[in-house]
Amino acid sequence: MKFLNPFKSARSAATLLVFFLALLAARGEPVPDPKTEPGTVESASVVSPEVEAALERLKLPGVKINLAERCVDVDSEICLVEGMLELIACTKDTKEHESIVMVAAKPSHIHTALLLIGARPGNPAMRKAIDEKGTRFVDIPPRGGLVDVFLVFKDSNGKETERPISDFIEPSERADDGVGEDSKFPTHTFIFAGSILHGGGKGPRRYLCDQSGDVISIATFGDELLCLPDIHSDSNGELAWQVNGEHLPAVGSKVILRLRPQFNSRAVPKNGDPADK
Repeated sequence: MKFLNPFKSARSAATLLVFFLALLAARGEPVPDPKTEPGTVESASVVSPEVEAALERLKLPGVKINLAERCVDVDSEICLVEGMLELIACTKDTKEHESIVMVAAKPSHIHTALLLIGARPGNPAMRKAIDEKGTRFVDIPPRGGLVDVFLVFKDSNGKETERPISDFIEPSERADDGVGEDSKFPTHTFIFAGSILHGGGKGPRRYLCDQSGDVISIATFGDELLCLPDIHSDSNGELAWQVNGEHLPAVGSKVILRLRPQFNSRAVPKNGDPADK
C-alpha cells in the first residue's frame, strides 16, 4: 500500500498549496522541500505580509496555522476526564469514550496545515507480506517527523496556559509490571504518521483518518494522523493508560490542541533506519 499526502485526493487543496509555494518563491522566501532535512527551512518563523495574507485566505475550518509559534492550533473540546484511553484526540461521534479531546476539524485539514509549516509525514504502522502467497507477515513500525502535543486552555485563575498532553495521562489499573502506579506517561511527542489514502478507480481516494476519527492514538490502529513509536495493542486487557482529569477543564469545555513539530528531529524505528528513509 502506498502512503501519500491528502493533496493527491483533494484538487482544491492542491491548488491552494501550489499558490502558497508559488507565492513564497515570488517573494524570495525559502520553500519547504519534502526531500530536505527537518529544520533546514526557517520560512515559517519569518514570513512576509503577503504570505500571512495567503494563509488567512486558506480556510481550514477548526484549524489555525500559528506562524509566530510555528505550530498548528486545532479547535477541540474535552470529552473525557475519567476512563481508559486508546487515543488522545478523535473526531466527533467516533471514539469520545476513550479520547481526551474531540477535534472540530477534519484530520486531512490538520495534515494539510502541518505540511504547510514544514512538518514531514511518514506512515502508520502496517503489516507487510514477506512471501509471494501472502501467508507470512512482518510488522512495520510507524515513522515520520516528530510533533509535540499540548493542550491550551484557561486555568482556574482565568489565565491561558499551555501544558504537555502527558500531564493528563496516568497508569491504569490494567497496567502491567512495566508501568508502575507512580509512572508518568513517557512522552508528549508523537510521530506524524499521516494516515493513509485508500481506494482505486476513477474516484478520489479516501483519507482514512477522516472516516475512523483516529486523530492522535496511543493504541495502534494503522490509520492514525499522529501516533506513538512502535506498535501498541488496543485490546482491553493491555490498555495501560487512563485520563488524569485532576487538572483538566470539565467535559464540554473548549480548548486548543496545539501541535508543534520538532523541525530538527525525526523518529527512528527499532531497526535503526531513519524514519523518513
